[in-house]
Amino acid sequence: MRGAKSAKWVAIAGVVVLGATACGGGGNTGSDDMNKGSADPKGILTAQLSEPQNPLQPANAKESQGSRVLRTVFSTLVDYEPGTGKLEYINAESVEPNKDSSVWTVKLKKGWKFHDGTPVTAQSYVDSWNWSANVKNNQTNSSWFQDIKGYEDVHPEKGDPKSDKMSGLKVVDEHTFTITLSGPVSYFAYKLGYDVWAPLPKSFFKDPKAAGEKPIGNGPYKFVSWDHNKLIKVRKYEDYKGPNAAKNGGIDFKNYTTADAAYSDLRSDNLDWIEQVPTTALTSYKDDLGKRAIDEEYSSIQTIVPAFYGKQFKDIDPKVIQGLSMAIDREQITKTVLHNSRTPADSFVARGVLGYKAGAAGDIVKFDPKKAKSLIKQGGGVPGNKISIQYNADQDHKPWVDAVCNSIKQATGVECVGASKPTFQADLNARDKKQVKSFYRSGWVLDYPVNSNFMRDLYGTTAAGNTSGYSNKEFDELAAKADKAPTLEETVKLYQEAEQLLVKDMPGIPLWFYKVNSGQSTNVFGKIPYGQDGDPIFTDVQVKKK
Repeated sequence: MRGAKSAKWVAIAGVVVLGATACGGGGNTGSDDMNKGSADPKGILTAQLSEPQNPLQPANAKESQGSRVLRTVFSTLVDYEPGTGKLEYINAESVEPNKDSSVWTVKLKKGWKFHDGTPVTAQSYVDSWNWSANVKNNQTNSSWFQDIKGYEDVHPEKGDPKSDKMSGLKVVDEHTFTITLSGPVSYFAYKLGYDVWAPLPKSFFKDPKAAGEKPIGNGPYKFVSWDHNKLIKVRKYEDYKGPNAAKNGGIDFKNYTTADAAYSDLRSDNLDWIEQVPTTALTSYKDDLGKRAIDEEYSSIQTIVPAFYGKQFKDIDPKVIQGLSMAIDREQITKTVLHNSRTPADSFVARGVLGYKAGAAGDIVKFDPKKAKSLIKQGGGVPGNKISIQYNADQDHKPWVDAVCNSIKQATGVECVGASKPTFQADLNARDKKQVKSFYRSGWVLDYPVNSNFMRDLYGTTAAGNTSGYSNKEFDELAAKADKAPTLEETVKLYQEAEQLLVKDMPGIPLWFYKVNSGQSTNVFGKIPYGQDGDPIFTDVQVKKK
């Protein structure tokens, strides 16, 4: 079992201890026959999806919907064992560092092919990474390659690239290549499980736009079709060489614009997996679904983030944001509005991740109306005395957004309203185009199980995940120092120090840790297994014979 890699931004209205197992409620509807009958290795699974934001290119998905599809079509060098976070080799035979972790040698397993029959070679990876990093190709996750020597030549801050190749990538032979970094990164191998590091076939470079509409990968499933805003189909790739071959015949990813519509189809067996139970059903879904209900923890956090590039929060005193944070009654909201389906956050880092430290955020995440008012006043007040929280309306965020706003208003007198976008895609586009007026909802799920992923990759000045305009030179320097530490343990400790800078600076307001509150249809054989990223391990899901 595997599944820790994921795209960053999550759409759901989403605690988080590894090794937790799914548990159901006390109802009986469809709950006693999950293991009756037999599995159909050719059975097709139906799963909920929203429209991906961008074309299906490995470095162009910074959100969970596109990544969910990409992870079925592409395989990366490594993955992680759920529960332990231990590296597991997928397309790689080995990934080995030199003495100071500044040069890494990758050896590939032989015999792998893309879905068009062409071989997966060292050149497939090097070409993919060079193209994805190139500023001209406008890939949303291009900054993930910035550790590699020569990145600035293909992705300068201004102007055209000096080269179309990073000097740090060298092909040794058909199945071996080396990665020279601009400096040591002790945990670099952990990063290689993320979608952005997938290889690309030669055909991709002839027409990248067309390849984004019909990707050719090296993964357990072969892409079939994409009917935009309706349906994406993938089918089992019979010649797949990886350890995670599909136990079903394929997946139909069905698009839904509301959580209620998806839940209705799940209950009527027209959908086999739902991303998130709507808030209206949180008190009843375990009775509705019985053992088919999913209640499982995973490593993700929800925050609300100020748009520092806008007029309201540009040059704001962090005390104002600290005050707004202390005006939010997380305990009450998670209990009454979210029905204990979330856990109040006490850190900027999700639980279950190496380096998570309980209580790291201190008092700023504790409800204290008196202190909240005082901090806001000390910081000069909220400009305009009104904030808004942008969110996507195709998932059930409105109830908790309203509750957060009510809490802030009652505690401080600051006006607060929700600002909905119709879809997750529209929400993300507004963030990327720097159109957010005040706050936006941020759901962040791990890409690899190290605390740096919740810090440098989200709050670093040049990080792809940083869409707020936040920048702190001291934080960037400490993150760089952490990356160059000689051991993973020392890296983690330095990032824990960096977290205290975030507590002081408040680049976001941590709200709560996520949980999978989901369900499966009676068409699924046995219990759906989940990865640390909160998604099903689709290759391990079995469909019943009809």
